[in-house]
Amino acid sequence: MNLDFSPVWQGWPYLMQGALVTIEVTSSALLLSVSLGLLIGIGRLNPKRRVIYGLASAYVTFIRGTPLLVQLFLLYFGLPQFNIMLPAFVCGTLGLGIYSAAYVSEIVRGAIQSIDHGQVEAARSIGMSSRQAMRVIILPQAALRMIPPFGNEFIALIKNSALVSLLTISDLMHEAQIIISTSYRSLEVYLAVAFIYLILTNAAGFALRLIERRMKAGGILQ
Repeated sequence: MNLDFSPVWQGWPYLMQGALVTIEVTSSALLLSVSLGLLIGIGRLNPKRRVIYGLASAYVTFIRGTPLLVQLFLLYFGLPQFNIMLPAFVCGTLGLGIYSAAYVSEIVRGAIQSIDHGQVEAARSIGMSSRQAMRVIILPQAALRMIPPFGNEFIALIKNSALVSLLTISDLMHEAQIIISTSYRSLEVYLAVAFIYLILTNAAGFALRLIERRMKAGGILQ
């Protein structure tokens, strides 16, 4: 069997354009997942607030218990039945962000619970409210502990973004499939796609490790 990478070289500009779309989708989904995951994670800290705790727990249970692909299809094919028409890019971003937020919320919850509860009591003793103690004392300390698992989740998000090609978003996988449909060189094209994803995931991991080292070196969030 002879490998022929000429279709890859000819379609390289399209693969690069698709990689940029993948980065855009992933970055947008990351912002959504971190914001929503922070709220959900904090909402699951206090079982005494039954409504908030119940809704947050139900969200995590449903999202983590169903496939991402099904959730993407619910947004893209299900919402139009209610006359809600969203662009494919928006559906992809929402689907990835909502899915990832369920896992981010567990990262947030675990990091916050790892902080000594005595610090909260000390903050309350000097007149701080629960919200002030959370914002000023607990979250800054928990933030550094969140970075390594955040890195793993970000890498998983990049890889999961390949599914948005099924929504006709012109991401890396979508462009690869177009090249394959005209060249019939699936092995070579998918090898190139795997290499590009490898670069993206390793670059993301390196960036997060660099941020963590700089924060530690600067004495931030010790």
